[in-house]
Amino acid sequence: MSEKNEASSKFPTKLRSSLVLKLNLKMMGRLISGFMAINIVIILLSFFVMLWKSEEGTQNIIKALKESYNSTEVLSFLEDKYEISVGAKSGKGIVLSQGIQKRLPIEIDNAKRSIKIPKAQKGVSFAEKIYTMRYIVEFAIHDSDYQIAYILGLDIKLFLRLFFYILIAELLILIGGMREGYRSIRNTLQPIAELAQTAKNLNEKVSSGTDGAKIKDLAGVISNIDANRLDRHISIDSSQDELKDLAFAINGMLNRINASYQSQVRFVSDASHELRTPISVIQGYVNLLDRWGKNDEKTMQESIDAIKSEAENMKGLVEKLLFLARGDNETIKLQKEIFDSCEIMDEIIRETQLIDKSHYFEIDLDRPAFINADKQLLKQAIRILVDNSIKFTPKGDRIILRITNKEGSVRVVVQDNGIGIEPEDISYIFDRFYRSDESRARKTGGSGLGLSIAKWIIERHNAHFEILSRVDIGTRITIIFPEATKKQEE
Repeated sequence: MSEKNEASSKFPTKLRSSLVLKLNLKMMGRLISGFMAINIVIILLSFFVMLWKSEEGTQNIIKALKESYNSTEVLSFLEDKYEISVGAKSGKGIVLSQGIQKRLPIEIDNAKRSIKIPKAQKGVSFAEKIYTMRYIVEFAIHDSDYQIAYILGLDIKLFLRLFFYILIAELLILIGGMREGYRSIRNTLQPIAELAQTAKNLNEKVSSGTDGAKIKDLAGVISNIDANRLDRHISIDSSQDELKDLAFAINGMLNRINASYQSQVRFVSDASHELRTPISVIQGYVNLLDRWGKNDEKTMQESIDAIKSEAENMKGLVEKLLFLARGDNETIKLQKEIFDSCEIMDEIIRETQLIDKSHYFEIDLDRPAFINADKQLLKQAIRILVDNSIKFTPKGDRIILRITNKEGSVRVVVQDNGIGIEPEDISYIFDRFYRSDESRARKTGGSGLGLSIAKWIIERHNAHFEILSRVDIGTRITIIFPEATKKQEE
């Protein structure tokens, strides 16, 4: 009997540890795979930049050699990272293929390129060996053989130092995420441990008879719960009235945990998908540069613009994800103050009119309209609504921005003549990564996180949304705040 009690006392801890470990490992695995993909892109881009930089410098030296026999003038073109010699041979090294060499920028037919790694020597560490790597270009000019060596090791040393800091930052993010995730999941699963403890206590009280068997069945079902079987329910027949309440409580809790778990799985999956798209685009343009863009200025500029654009999109997406993560953890502190909401609308209107000349803005502000809110967060929420109206409203049409103050509430209205929202989609537009029309979403851009952020901000101000929308007619979104007065501030 004592062995059974000892085993059952360990049951809640084992149950919770199993779920916490599995949930945490799955989320950390997705995060690690994302970091690995980003690191590969960084390494490829950095190596490409190193070679391109060395080729440009070598081209200047070749040009000087062609134009002048004066060694002093030629040496003036050399930098600390270049070495030039006449009649020397590079020896063994990694020779670049002809296909790659033809696409490099040096304009000389007989140029041969290779990467030379020094031989291992006693007392020379691997790091020192890497730092002495050279990118060698051999060619002939004026019946003389030349060899120009670019010291890659200096660039590699700088890159490794920066990359080391990146890895440390990623490691800190992983450790922080694991610790925070462990605590969050553990707190979420606390009710399961408590219910398991209750079942154990009932099992100890009823150690014989039909009731004892029923409680043992209940405890057995609970012990089989893990992260992959959260949708499994406890079945108790009508004769077990004394255990119905416990069974219903466990089933209801399992439904809520399963919904939350599936939501997190979808969120992580969607976030990974959204990050994978810009990474794939960047990788595609890097390959394009490597194959054809080195001698084609148009292709090079197109690739650079695309990479910059996708990097900016990735940065915006990560910032939104971090905002929602901080919001979920309740680490964002609101700096509330009483002010006239028309002042915020004035700022948004001025900024929007500077960057968007293709829409007509109709403005109607009922001053004053005092509210108690965080200025920066409120501006962010209204800006999200205005940006959405601009995206989905045809050029030349009007967008209405209105603030009214009546009946003890302040109403902030953003109305457009855009594409509208289907009735069945309205209840989902605040869900993370939700986009009602994928084809239109691809044309207008966006990650489907803006309205989720706006909802979080508005709910923290004890306000709410009213939405009226008709397809191909337009959308009106109203934020309703409780009115504040100057007396409240005093």
